[in-house]
Formats: sequence, C-alpha cells, structure tokens
Amino acid sequence: PLGFFDPLGFSKDADLNTAKRLREAEIMHGRVAMMATIGYIIGESTPTITYGMDVHHTIANNQIPEVPGTVLFPFFLAINIAEALRAS
Repeated sequence: PLGFFDPLGFSKDADLNTAKRLREAEIMHGRVAMMATIGYIIGESTPTITYGMDVHHTIANNQIPEVPGTVLFPFFLAINIAEALRAS
C-alpha cells in the first residue's frame, strides 16, 4: 500500500537476483533478531542454579560470561558455516 521502500538506494542498480538475495537476507536477519529477543527475555525471567533459583537477581548479561568458550566457539562456528553455505 505504501509502495517500494528503499531509502538508502541499495537496490537502485541491482538486478533481480541481487534484489531477491537482499530481501532473503533481510528476512533472515529479522528472524534471527526476533529469536534473540525472545532468548534474552527468557534468560531474564528464568531462574538459574548459579543465582540460587532467584528470578529477581537473574540478569541475562551476567549469564553470557558463564558459558564456557568450548561451547560458544562451536556454536558460532556452526552459525558461520551455515550462513556461508546459505550465501553461496
């Protein structure tokens, strides 16, 4: 109803395949952002053993350093591989 929206002109000189790739990337990143928001809200409102099962002192930002690097590295590696395969 509002017409074509491209305020920064990313698709001005783009062909059809590039425009479709940009749309797919925008949808994908929007979905990831929505899942991250839900994960953050759940992390804030879920009691953990570290904080004595107390919901009021559970801060999601404090939980990130508690995850060991041996868990985070394969997680981010898998995300990067999946994204690279999807983009190719």
